[in-house]
Amino acid sequence: MQFQHLPLHVVGKIVVLNKMVDKINKKAMNQKLYFRFALAIIMASSAFTLSAQKQAHFIQMFDGKSMAGWDADTTFWKVKEHSFVGEVTALTPIKTNTFLIWRGGLPANFEFKAKYKISPEGNSGVNYRSEELPDIKYALKGYQADIDGGNVYTGQNYEERGRGFLAKRGEIALLKTDKDPTITGSLGNSDSLKRNIKLDDWNEIHIIVHHNRMKHYINGVLMSDVTDEDLVKRKMKGVLGLQVHVMPTMKVQYRDLYIKLL
Repeated sequence: MQFQHLPLHVVGKIVVLNKMVDKINKKAMNQKLYFRFALAIIMASSAFTLSAQKQAHFIQMFDGKSMAGWDADTTFWKVKEHSFVGEVTALTPIKTNTFLIWRGGLPANFEFKAKYKISPEGNSGVNYRSEELPDIKYALKGYQADIDGGNVYTGQNYEERGRGFLAKRGEIALLKTDKDPTITGSLGNSDSLKRNIKLDDWNEIHIIVHHNRMKHYINGVLMSDVTDEDLVKRKMKGVLGLQVHVMPTMKVQYRDLYIKLL
């Protein structure tokens, strides 16, 4: 603005007015920036909350009435009384271990929970990060949270069609390439831990798998803990399935199956 033709007292008032406008503009700008900053914080907080809610959410894997989302040899697997029932009888002999396979994805990092009940002579387990065998239908190879009716093996980590026993009940194990498992610690005496497992009754299995570490719980008690640093043989994702083991006769039931992706 040109002031040279205006009286000095008018020029003075204009200068003062311009300074006041500048202050107002700066204040408005600061308020606008503050508002945008506050909005960004609120949005980030909301996103974090939604993420936290998603992380905390368990997905129901079984509707209690059908095999929707699962695949198996129905000679050995059926749905009865809101449970998956895996059974071998004299009329239905079995030649190889067979699995009820979840078709909902290939979990990598996850938590899995289910209730199970197994007959005294039964042998079962939950396989995860596993792969299907091309030449044997419904057979899996991979990590297994072991379950048996006599509770000899229940809670241990066993690799089906692979490296075998990775950690027995009560063991903390470290796996290295081309070496036997190194037992690095103890979770307690195997027989003492066994007392937490009910015979011929409903128990809860809880598996937590994160990166290369796998923890198996029965009824809230940690039974085995494996860290797999074998870069050649370890698997970081794969199918999940429930096992019926080769036995003359056996029965296992699973219900209330849930998974949470980590």
